[in-house]
Amino acid sequence: MGLKTKIIGIVTSVILLAVLGFFFFRYYFVFGEGVKAGELNQVMYKGYVFKTYEGRLIQAGFRGASSSKGTVTMESYVFEFSVEDKAVADSLMRCSGKSVELHYKEYLGALPWRGQQKYVVDKILSVN
Repeated sequence: MGLKTKIIGIVTSVILLAVLGFFFFRYYFVFGEGVKAGELNQVMYKGYVFKTYEGRLIQAGFRGASSSKGTVTMESYVFEFSVEDKAVADSLMRCSGKSVELHYKEYLGALPWRGQQKYVVDKILSVN
């Protein structure tokens, strides 16, 4: 084996490892975990090629007083998420309109077969 062949093999291996490392970090590394609470708006099963479960949670809250008018306003935040586990998705479909607490994992990127969102719900903590 010549020196040129060894160098090409090493460079190719380094590039392949870098690409695999980037792919893992971007799509499989759990960047964060947390709990969101709010009213479950909808959960649906949709997609053209990869059918995934997608949902929406509405979190209501108050916005502080503005300096000009001194009024407090109501504000809502929409938390959009995907669900990988069919059993969790089926349970959520029966909870539409109820107040729920959901445990989620945050990824840096979405994969088509995992869902359209970078937030993936994996557990239902409570339903009221």
